[in-house]
Amino acid sequence: MTGAETLDVARDAIWTIIIVSAPLLIVGLVVGVAISLVQALTQIQEQTLVFVPKIIAIFVTLVLALPFMADALHAEMMRISSRIIGG
Repeated sequence: MTGAETLDVARDAIWTIIIVSAPLLIVGLVVGVAISLVQALTQIQEQTLVFVPKIIAIFVTLVLALPFMADALHAEMMRISSRIIGG
């Protein structure tokens, strides 16, 4: 495998990681900002208030996005396997 092919595989892997993790990160960000706004508006300064809604939202998103994530990871593994087989 040449250096250029190695960089292609690394770039594809990084892009796949970004695509797979994006739904969970975006939901975590949105829920965190929303809870922070509610805390700022109501002046409730409880540090642990953010965690339960964020964990529930990320879990629900994980359950809903799991087929998409599995397909993306499977496609990446097939691309890598075909490069290994092809030489």
